[in-house]
Amino acid sequence: MRGEASCPKCGGRVRAPGLFADTWQCAVHGSVQPLQSVVPPSVEALGVVVRRAKVPVWMPWPLPVGWLFTGVASAGDDRSGGRATAVACSGPGPVGGIGELLLVTEDLGVGLGARYAGIDGPDPGPHLDVGGPPDVKMLAAGRPTPLWHVKGAPADRAVFAGEARGLWLWAIVWPEQSGLLMYDELVLADLREAGGEMELVPCGALTPRLLD
Repeated sequence: MRGEASCPKCGGRVRAPGLFADTWQCAVHGSVQPLQSVVPPSVEALGVVVRRAKVPVWMPWPLPVGWLFTGVASAGDDRSGGRATAVACSGPGPVGGIGELLLVTEDLGVGLGARYAGIDGPDPGPHLDVGGPPDVKMLAAGRPTPLWHVKGAPADRAVFAGEARGLWLWAIVWPEQSGLLMYDELVLADLREAGGEMELVPCGALTPRLLD
């Protein structure tokens, strides 16, 4: 697992603000929101991200039967707060085996969702065709939220993206066949509004997807 901040777009090292720049800097991507170190999943670790977040922290709630919370990541520093969050869950896939779901919400240009989706970023716009009906829908904090299939992602995953509360929302599913899970119209809760219910989140082992 990482012990220091990194670039949300490429995972490379970042330089803290200093004499020559007042933002975190990646040698490749310039000014970035730093991705904080990823730690094993626990209610405490989730709480830290939730308290810092300036964007929603989406999780399917209730989790599908047999599914567990398997990690969380956040991009942003102490000054800006969390400007992107990624919540991972895993459990029985709809066609057998284990499925994994990563929900990313972020400000424009952060690039964390595109990185986990495996596409050129920072945002999904060029890879979305929103001219037709949405491919799937979620219920995010009680609001119908359409998502479209993201083209150009690696064949091992299914990627969907749309907008929720004025921010990008990505849903990335492994393996690709487990994308069928998305057609069940998942209900998402913003954990910033969960209160004591967060103590009930069942935790599993850390997914390596957050470390890619």
